[in-house]
Amino acid sequence: MKLRAGSTARGLVAVLAALGVAVSVSGCGATVPGSAHPAGSGTGSSVNTNFDKLLRECDVVSMDQIGSAVGDGAFASPSFYGAVCMWDVISAPGGSAMVTLNWYEVGSLNNEKTNNDKLGYLTNNITVQGQRALQTHRPNDPDSCGVSASAADTGVIGWWINYRPGSSHPDPCVGAQKLVELTLNLAR
Repeated sequence: MKLRAGSTARGLVAVLAALGVAVSVSGCGATVPGSAHPAGSGTGSSVNTNFDKLLRECDVVSMDQIGSAVGDGAFASPSFYGAVCMWDVISAPGGSAMVTLNWYEVGSLNNEKTNNDKLGYLTNNITVQGQRALQTHRPNDPDSCGVSASAADTGVIGWWINYRPGSSHPDPCVGAQKLVELTLNLAR
């Protein structure tokens, strides 16, 4: 059977039209009850459209304290504030390091342990300020370490230190644990 260009084009148009109907029917074009309001016009007392405290967890430990935890005389500068907070640390023993803070408002150490196991990370239970915490290593990576603990109110906090691979540096777990201790002290 030989297809003509015109019938192929008509067939393609029919298929595309059917896809368009399927997308509209699946909810993309659905109308929901209510009315649109300009940003910031909410009336509820719990509505806060002033985001002045957004990402304040990135300031829970000072840059001087981060630098000190990584290495004497180290200088920390922020490199990313978002879902996680990150700093580049210069003049650390070994030259440089990256430090990361994660703060999950909903989470648990058991969940962190489960995820670490799925990733193939090595996780040990340790104690930080009298409470259970996790010390985490990636396999065959002596240049990095993370420590996670239950946050003071809810959720989980964690600090990772990643030194430049192959450099001479202190134990990254010692610095990560120090940062967790500082965070828990400030949060109480």
